[in-house]
Amino acid sequence: MQQNFMKRICQSLAIVWFCSSLSTLSWAIAYEDGASKKEPAAVSYFKDIRPILQRQCQGCHQPASKQADLMLTSYETFKAGGRSGPVWIAGQPDQSLVMAYIKGDKQPRMPLAGDPLTSEQLDLFKRWIAAGAQDDTPEEARDKVTAGKPPIYHAAPVITALAYSPDGATLAVSGYREILLHRADGSELVDRLVGLSDRIQSVVYSPDGSILAGVGGTPARFGEVQIWDTATRKLKRSVTLTADTLFGASFSPDVSKLAFGGTDKTIRVLSIADGKELLKMTHHDNWVFGTAFGVDGKRLVSVGRDRAAKLTDLTTGAFIENINLLRGELDAICRHPKRDFVLIGGEDRTPYFYMMDRPRSMQIADDSTLVRQFEKQDGMIMALAFSPDARRIAVGSAAGDVHLYDVESGDRVAVLTGHEGGIFTIAFHPKGDQVATAGFDGKVRIYEVASGKLTKEFVPVPLEKTISMQK
Repeated sequence: MQQNFMKRICQSLAIVWFCSSLSTLSWAIAYEDGASKKEPAAVSYFKDIRPILQRQCQGCHQPASKQADLMLTSYETFKAGGRSGPVWIAGQPDQSLVMAYIKGDKQPRMPLAGDPLTSEQLDLFKRWIAAGAQDDTPEEARDKVTAGKPPIYHAAPVITALAYSPDGATLAVSGYREILLHRADGSELVDRLVGLSDRIQSVVYSPDGSILAGVGGTPARFGEVQIWDTATRKLKRSVTLTADTLFGASFSPDVSKLAFGGTDKTIRVLSIADGKELLKMTHHDNWVFGTAFGVDGKRLVSVGRDRAAKLTDLTTGAFIENINLLRGELDAICRHPKRDFVLIGGEDRTPYFYMMDRPRSMQIADDSTLVRQFEKQDGMIMALAFSPDARRIAVGSAAGDVHLYDVESGDRVAVLTGHEGGIFTIAFHPKGDQVATAGFDGKVRIYEVASGKLTKEFVPVPLEKTISMQK
């Protein structure tokens, strides 16, 4: 009898367990079915729409280059529309101009000079407009810098780029969101060229002085090439590329092309005439920091984190060879003013002077293109420059001093002192009698080349006085 009683209890427990399992299974199926029918997450202007506009549209539609009277640098200007009126109707994506242009229903298809938006990106725009096209930009992220309202500085920013104009009248200096134009002797701030990029990593004048190019970007958002007309000081073209910063710009000798590198491991060459990409090379295995055209503009040498100085044929984009023996990461390159020789330097702290043309067949671990190596620096090399007459080179490092060397003998002829922190950029005046340096401490210093004497030191940005609160 006791056995029958225990048997009935076990049967009852089994039934309870089975029913409980069925209930759990039914709940799980219902949950999964509900989850599968769940509406997709709401589209955010700040997190979803704004990054697309920054990367693919703002180059043409910004304060410095307001094509069709349309600016896309803020929600407010996007909403205001342009020459054709409002670009969207909240809740009605199919009747919104922006959808017609980015889908290609209206011509020309947008972005004008870039790749069409993907189906996923089109869907984001459609859903955002359908949901009311609301702005969720945090107050602290709203853009307060425009072409007519340059940035306000309370401290000098790190300087990453310097360039003298070919006529010797102007010194261009990188700032936050702008390129600052000074008189060559540092006596006066002449103009401020405000653009999109938070950082300008490279500034270079065309050989004929007609164009000033700025290359940089906003980290983790977009890379940008700015093309400025030096006569009018107006932005001719802004080209946004990649999802991160660009580096190391150089002009072809005939001013038809601009080359630069990027964090996406590519070397790119753009047409100056229309801003279109002519070549995209993937020869490097890591970030590309510098480029230099050959004398005839048919070849290019590029350097980067993968330690290689790579020679490229620009008629085809084909990789020719590494001209150097691999040592450490390379951060800087400059070409001899008149010959196909390049100076490179980086992590191993030694400047190397190489020929672009190999004198004999390449061997394994071959360094036959090496002309000379200069003395080892006290820190990682971050900046290099040739004097216009090719008699001197300047080497700047993370240690802070700039060393001048005689190219023929390799002897050090001067040490430029007074810096507080690393040197990121160096520029010789076209006359060759002075050299400008800058870097971590945010100051530009100008020295006599012959003596190494400091003649001018200045902060290139206007500093706002900080008002202290008194009790």
